Amino acid sequence: MNHRSDGGHLLVNPPRPVWERSELTPDELARWACLVAATGRAMLDALPQLAGGCLNYWEAGNNALNELTQPPGPKTPQLHRKMHLHVFGRSPRATHADWQWGEPPQFPKFAFSESWAAQFSRLEAEECAAIGERIEVLLATRYALEP
Repeated sequence: MNHRSDGGHLLVNPPRPVWERSELTPDELARWACLVAATGRAMLDALPQLAGGCLNYWEAGNNALNELTQPPGPKTPQLHRKMHLHVFGRSPRATHADWQWGEPPQFPKFAFSESWAAQFSRLEAEECAAIGERIEVLLATRYALEP
C-alpha cells in the first residue's frame, strides 16, 4: 500500500486472530505492542529511504466488513473482521501523490483498493531480512522479550 522507495509498508498481526484489540489478554496486548514498536523502530533503523522520515501506524481490518468482500452483503464485525496493524514508512522524499510528506496518506475506496495497491513495489527480500534481524535484537534488548 506504499511504494518501498516512499517508505515501505509492513503488517503486524496480533498473536491470535481477534476482531478488536480489547479481545487480547493483557500479556498478549503488551507483547504485541512491543512487537509493533520494535517493527517501527526496525524500519527506521534498517531502511535508508526512511532517513529523516517517520512512521504512521494504522489499525485495520475494516475491508473485511465491506459489502463487496466475500461473502457479499452485510457483515458482523465480531465474525468477519480480523484486526491487524499497518506500519507505513513516511519518507520526506516520497514521490507518490498519495504519500506526500507532511500530508495524511490517501487511500481509495474499497472497490479500487486492489488496483491502487498494485502500483506499489514491495520491500525487497534483503530489506525485510534486515528489518527482521533488527526486530529480534530490539525484542531481546529493549523489550526483554524472547523472539
